[in-house]
Amino acid sequence: MMVPFVDLRREQAEIGGELAQAIQRVVGSGCFVMGEELRGFEDEFSKYIGTKCAVGVNSGSDALLLALLALGVGKGDEVVTVSHTFVSTVDAVVRAGATPVFVDIDPETYCIDVREMRKKLGRKTKAIVPVHMYGHPADMEPIMELAERHGLSVVEDACQAHGAEYKGRRVGGIGHVGCFSFYPVKNLGAYGDGGMVVTNDEDLAAKLRMWRNYGQSLKYHHDFVGVNSRLDELQAAVLRVKLRHLDRWNERRRKAAALYGECLSESDFVMPVERDYAKHVYHLYVVRCRHRVKLLERLRPGGVQTLIHYPVPVHRQKAYQQLAAGVKLRATERICSEILSLPMHPFLRGDEISSVSESLNSAAG
Repeated sequence: MMVPFVDLRREQAEIGGELAQAIQRVVGSGCFVMGEELRGFEDEFSKYIGTKCAVGVNSGSDALLLALLALGVGKGDEVVTVSHTFVSTVDAVVRAGATPVFVDIDPETYCIDVREMRKKLGRKTKAIVPVHMYGHPADMEPIMELAERHGLSVVEDACQAHGAEYKGRRVGGIGHVGCFSFYPVKNLGAYGDGGMVVTNDEDLAAKLRMWRNYGQSLKYHHDFVGVNSRLDELQAAVLRVKLRHLDRWNERRRKAAALYGECLSESDFVMPVERDYAKHVYHLYVVRCRHRVKLLERLRPGGVQTLIHYPVPVHRQKAYQQLAAGVKLRATERICSEILSLPMHPFLRGDEISSVSESLNSAAG
């Protein structure tokens, strides 16, 4: 059985009518930038996360960058984060003018190892960027305690964790700032790029709104050099529709993950965990295996689509090697050589999960 990694056509089949109405509403309004759809989505998303404010931007990458800039992070500062993440996390730190300080990860949750993080805090540290990897929350309580003790800002990278919860609170609303991506394959995805910054700090939100719109305080009055990073009306309208379905879709992901767990329970794969403080939303379903290359060779002819998130950690990327000279992250490097992402989306059928699991068990045997 051919099992696609993601199938957005099934999403379209389920809610295509609602999406068409939303798009037509925008087209009929004649307003495509900074209008009612964006304001409506910002209000609805902030209520969903549990924050006072939300600021729509062009992408998750810009959300991270503008959050750091609005917090005053820049040249001479250090930002503590992980190397096991999509490159945009670290890219934002570098583009802000700061230096990333890499921390190893918890080998079970794949999120930042708080014990290792403590060792990396120094007098130049300005912010911490924990990543809620694959949809599992980082352990935020000790992170926030450390940040308060040292006077640091916490920017949550929640780009893979729409709707995930930490001790009953939705991630993104726990740190000083939370950042989300609406790339099409995310749990909440647009029809293109899009992002959001959430915060309870109204002054910071006002600054972020200026940053995304050329540093403008009033029309044609610019207080500083900002950028053009606005979430457009069409994307906002699409996201308003999908937000209404997000919790239901996340529950489907959780059920799919539970079925994977049953089907692969007798295998030697290292399975995902869900800590007792967490509600995992399984943006990705990631297993680990020792002989990944051999396994992939056996899987390929069977039609199972798998991916690796991510095969090369950021500190080993050519673009960042100079910033990571001498860095050794044992858990990160071992895990990157073993991880394998299986098909996961809200429309995955039980027979497809069984087929993928049978192929994996057979290939691993």
